[in-house]
Amino acid sequence: MVPENGVKRCVFMPTSHEAASLALLVQKCTSVTSLRLARQLHALLLTSSIAVAAVVPHSPPYTHNNVLSMYARCGSLGDARKVFDKMPQRNLVSFNALISAYSRARDNAVSALKLGNQMTAECHKPNGTTFTSLLQASSRLEDWFLGCLLHDQVMKFGFSNDQRVQTSLLGMYSNCGDLKAARKVFALLVDKDVVAWNSIILGNLRNDEVKNGIQLFYDMLRTGVSPSQFTYSMVLNACGTLGDYRIGQLVHARVVISNSQADLTLQNALLDMYCNCSNAQMAFTLFRRMGSTDLVSWNSMISGVAENGDGEKAMCLFVELKGMSFVEPDEHTFAAVISATSGFLASEIGKPLHAQVIKAGLEKSVFVGATLVSMYFKNGEPEVAGKVFYSISNKDVVLWTEMITSYSRLADGNNAIKFYCRMCREGHKVDSFALSGALSACADLAILRQGEMIHSQAVKIGYEAEMSVLGSLVDMYAKNGVIENACTIFSRALNPDLKCWNSMLSGYSHHGMVAEALQIFDEILKHGLKPDQVTFLSLLSACHHRGLVEQGKLVWNYMLENGITPGPKHYCCMVSLLSRNGLLDEAEEMILKSPFGEDNTELWRTLLSSCVVRKNMRIGIKAAEQVLRLDPEDCATHVLLSNLYAASGEWNGVSKMRRKFRGLMSEKDPGLSWLEAKNNIQVFFSGIQSHPELAEAQMQLHRLQGNMIRAQRDEIDTAFA
Repeated sequence: MVPENGVKRCVFMPTSHEAASLALLVQKCTSVTSLRLARQLHALLLTSSIAVAAVVPHSPPYTHNNVLSMYARCGSLGDARKVFDKMPQRNLVSFNALISAYSRARDNAVSALKLGNQMTAECHKPNGTTFTSLLQASSRLEDWFLGCLLHDQVMKFGFSNDQRVQTSLLGMYSNCGDLKAARKVFALLVDKDVVAWNSIILGNLRNDEVKNGIQLFYDMLRTGVSPSQFTYSMVLNACGTLGDYRIGQLVHARVVISNSQADLTLQNALLDMYCNCSNAQMAFTLFRRMGSTDLVSWNSMISGVAENGDGEKAMCLFVELKGMSFVEPDEHTFAAVISATSGFLASEIGKPLHAQVIKAGLEKSVFVGATLVSMYFKNGEPEVAGKVFYSISNKDVVLWTEMITSYSRLADGNNAIKFYCRMCREGHKVDSFALSGALSACADLAILRQGEMIHSQAVKIGYEAEMSVLGSLVDMYAKNGVIENACTIFSRALNPDLKCWNSMLSGYSHHGMVAEALQIFDEILKHGLKPDQVTFLSLLSACHHRGLVEQGKLVWNYMLENGITPGPKHYCCMVSLLSRNGLLDEAEEMILKSPFGEDNTELWRTLLSSCVVRKNMRIGIKAAEQVLRLDPEDCATHVLLSNLYAASGEWNGVSKMRRKFRGLMSEKDPGLSWLEAKNNIQVFFSGIQSHPELAEAQMQLHRLQGNMIRAQRDEIDTAFA
């Protein structure tokens, strides 16, 4: 019993055995990783007589610090904070333990910085560990200004030569996008270890300096620093991004000869690299050799075979994954497999996959939603795609862009423009893909004013120089008849890609400017680009416009010699060129030799049209028979055949065809026309009676007719005066 201010107080002094037990319990705190065990151990410390003796008001914070660190290691920051707040005494280690725990997650980074201020207020001097954690917190927040203030504090407290602090500074500047400052910090490092090299390499990769990142990897090897598995993973991801198969293989070779067991992250990076470099077979071989796989491995493999066009294999992998019990597909899995199989019939694969998405509770995911929208559009079901779109409440720019570009690809420019305008009104940030899709719609609809407005928007937000936007601008102005603007925009391209060249070539072709089109083709070859099907279609179209048969044949032969397989449009263009210039036999022979002669009505109808002009009954009747074999009720062919009989004087044939035509009782779909007026696109056709502004249009028409009659009368009166 010890008297204290006249009050007797009992103090239980721990025996040597109890002290040893306390030491063992505290030591146990440093290895516990299970939250359940951590709480049991904490309870034992609190309820034992040893704990009572250890936590008297003036005891050192050693025990509490270990309990705090234990909770932080178990991921329970709430429990760690409670221990911290109830500590009778706190020292620098207490603050560093909790700051370090907070700095590891972006959501708690602000708490780490606030705790740093509290530490200063309680007169604790920060050390290297403190600054390392605080810099990590500012890096998580990508707060460059705060990072710079911490850098000043590092200098003030004399930690500018601390290796760990300098490495944290390097990571902070890299993560905040200030590569210039990061390189300065890296240059000042005396002992550049693997962590420092990893930080500067990762900084370059994150800031789109991929080639510089790979060059730094080479510099690292030259200095004799051995790469870690994280280094190899980063560089392999960079090779996948660049599609650099050669360097990727060299890195893989270094991994093999290093004799280190590749961890799962590195193995996944290898899978990703080979898939992105179009060697899905090698990726599949590695995948089958992996001892253990996770969902990332499966997703990489499904995405890889999908990107290489093997939808069937992607589906087989998905089915195999579903048959495994240890992992469930996530939104990335579903997005990959839906994208891979979007070319198949929706009723067979797409819709069952959609049902699986709903079952998994992922129907609201914008990531999955974008692939579902794309799949339904490719299957010709825009209404279902629209339902998927409207069912997702939090739409992102990718989902909006998918709707715009899909409608544009379907030649439904009106809906494409409507969705683009709605996207802008709802405040979504427009990207280059959305701009390109909207401009393509303006090109197809031939609405110049709307295209010019979108062009102004592209300039305003800085996307005019983006290659996809630039190519769409060229195409839009060319199809709207303003070839001069198309040329001006094209001339601004520093290094145009093939799509951009094709847009300019198509523009010249559209205007029948053959010499200019051929000159563009020469420039494509000089720039080392390989012409594709679009290039040759534009060239053939240019020759067709001007009736240049010999040049067309040269282009056709050059296309075949360079391994480009002509499609239906190429054959149609060539058949039209030959037949319109009187070479009907050659045109017929080309159709018969083509792989589309048996089932393509357009080829035979094109030939029939020229036979009418040339009055060639022999080939014309053959062509008509081929079309009617495939489509007996084809109205256009019956009309053409009737005209052929009339042109040849076969009036019995004309009567027969007209009777047959009337007997079909088929009605030809009206051709649509449209015009742009006061920001609205008015669509109409001959004989329309349901337009909401029909009465006003008819009134204006009568007014114009009256003006024309009066003008004609005035002209007659003047002539006889």
